Amino acid sequence: MPTYETVLYEVESRIATITLNRPEKLNAISRQLQREVLEALATAEADPEVRVAVVQGAGRAFSAGYDITRGTDEGGTVGAGQPRGITEDRDGLESFLRGWLQVWDTRLPVIAKVHGYCLAGGTQFASICDVTIAAEDTRVGAPQLPLGAGFVASFWAWHVGAKKAKELFFPVGTLITGREAADLGLFNRAVPASELDAVVQEYAELVARTPKEILALQKQAINNTQDVQGFRQALMQAVEIDAIAHFSPPVVEMNRRIREHGLKAALEQWRVEGYEPDEVS
Repeated sequence: MPTYETVLYEVESRIATITLNRPEKLNAISRQLQREVLEALATAEADPEVRVAVVQGAGRAFSAGYDITRGTDEGGTVGAGQPRGITEDRDGLESFLRGWLQVWDTRLPVIAKVHGYCLAGGTQFASICDVTIAAEDTRVGAPQLPLGAGFVASFWAWHVGAKKAKELFFPVGTLITGREAADLGLFNRAVPASELDAVVQEYAELVARTPKEILALQKQAINNTQDVQGFRQALMQAVEIDAIAHFSPPVVEMNRRIREHGLKAALEQWRVEGYEPDEVS
């Protein structure tokens, strides 16, 4: 059984379970975590005994989004830290996006089991999975600081529609419940938190009864209908928009606050004061 630093991997009864295992960081998404998730999914896909994968988060959250404290140390910028240039930044964003599309392209059904917090990049991951089941009380939301534009919103717009996506993303830091996310179509369904494990297990076992080849073909046929409608292009266009946003005065200023005062202080200051253009240094 493969071992990883940031995820746990186990197989039982034709079901592979991949657990995001950075609970001290609320499973914030680093490049390493995304890479190891994709490696675990590839292992599951290649295993003839595995027919479905479940992804979940350890601790209090599915994922609080991208690890914006890591800056550019792993190549390209999604969070705090100014990139060396807009081309480098754009390429880093595209790399992350292509990683999520690998989840979509995996020839294996992927079920997301969502609880606690599911924010920003965490919603990208949860929504790109084939089936997403959440606890009703999950806190689901947009980025909590103005650190970019369009990269996360494009995922939401595809699922909930342009009008609703604008309503939710024009204010920074919007939060909704898992129940609301399911009602809007971002997720498949929401259940009481006490029932989440049992509901996902029951559904995964039902899926695992279907032959693996049939599951792969069903997924491909359905994904093809989305490709015809422009799914990949809709997500990919946000890479350029977000790269531009990272060099805008508000984002440069917010990154400065994070570097100088820390993420928690910057978040508290934003909640109290917001952002004024004349604050840019």
